[in-house]
Amino acid sequence: MPQFSYKAIGRDGKSLSGVIEAEGLELASRQLRGQGFTLLKLEAGGELNTRADRAAGKPPGRQDVLSMTSELAVLLRAGLPLDRALKVLIDMASLPQMHQLLSEMLSAVKGGKPLSQAMQAHGQLFGTFYISMVRSGEASGQLSAVLDRLVEYLENAKTTRDSVLSALIYPAILLVVSVLSIVLMLGFVVPQFQTLFEDMGEALPLITRLVVDAAEFIKSWGWLMVLLVAGVAIYLRRWAATEGGRTSLHRRLLKMPLAGGIIFEFEVSKFARTVGTLLGNGVSLLKAISIAIDTVDNRVIKEALQVLPPAVKAGKRMSVALADTGMFSPMVIQMTRVGEESGSLGEMMLELAKVFDGHVQSGVKRGLALLEPVLILGMGFIIAVIIISILLGILSVNDLAA
Repeated sequence: MPQFSYKAIGRDGKSLSGVIEAEGLELASRQLRGQGFTLLKLEAGGELNTRADRAAGKPPGRQDVLSMTSELAVLLRAGLPLDRALKVLIDMASLPQMHQLLSEMLSAVKGGKPLSQAMQAHGQLFGTFYISMVRSGEASGQLSAVLDRLVEYLENAKTTRDSVLSALIYPAILLVVSVLSIVLMLGFVVPQFQTLFEDMGEALPLITRLVVDAAEFIKSWGWLMVLLVAGVAIYLRRWAATEGGRTSLHRRLLKMPLAGGIIFEFEVSKFARTVGTLLGNGVSLLKAISIAIDTVDNRVIKEALQVLPPAVKAGKRMSVALADTGMFSPMVIQMTRVGEESGSLGEMMLELAKVFDGHVQSGVKRGLALLEPVLILGMGFIIAVIIISILLGILSVNDLAA
């Protein structure tokens, strides 16, 4: 029978974890709830412990923050006070780093600080957006509901990011295999025929001579090519780390035929989702925009968005300020304008983020649908040229021998 690992709160309020056998995830959940447990996490097999062991020694990351937020929301929704909820999370923490983080937050809360202020000591991990959301939940007295929205936001952002990254894995592997295959053909296969061709001279077909020369070059100077590629990669990495280099790189990325549109919509989606989520939790428009700008990674788009805070502060509409930049698409401007005119800017920003998330995922799939056959056909063409050149060379040797 399948096993499921769980973390839960018992009737006495104590945290506990274990393994339960059930025919399915839903049945396991029903059994645990029937025993009076408040479920925090339920997964197939021993994944909870395995993941904790694998992550031991690593600093807390996005997934750890997402799990902590989800569990804290469940505990607060169950009626536990904040300090008791943090104590439960400390007892359940499998990572020493998370245990220390939660302990420091609990000490700050017991010292009279609000949760948002306790998190500011770890601002690099949580970020301005997260802390502002928590602060708005404290001000409205709806911290558990705000944490639920944070979980939804973090899960949507993670889903979009993971879908893009996972979609790029196969083409990256295909590209590496293509390059290695061609290098192996030229560096090891073609040289096996060089002794057969070396006395032919000009009698060899042109294509065979070119392939043999390429193989000889790789055999003699391959180490130099590797050093040059490594040197160029290091130089480009350092250049991209500078302000001017990063801005120039981001500008060129936006101008790429297919990838540029995907990058633009991905960045605008992050901005719109952040603004919409913050506005929905009572954060002022000016502050929401300032926080959302910090979530944008592309320097060109970020610089274009920098006009919004002073424009909004001066009483200018956000849609007008976006239109004045000349960078944003009519959809962005029109949906923003509709949100302003209807008094539902937060909802329209979330809708815009949802639309652009769909565009990003479909754009990535469309790009991969074009890239994969190009890589396969390109690799096949080059290998075919190498094989044909060898065959032509062998036929030429046979003709001379005859």
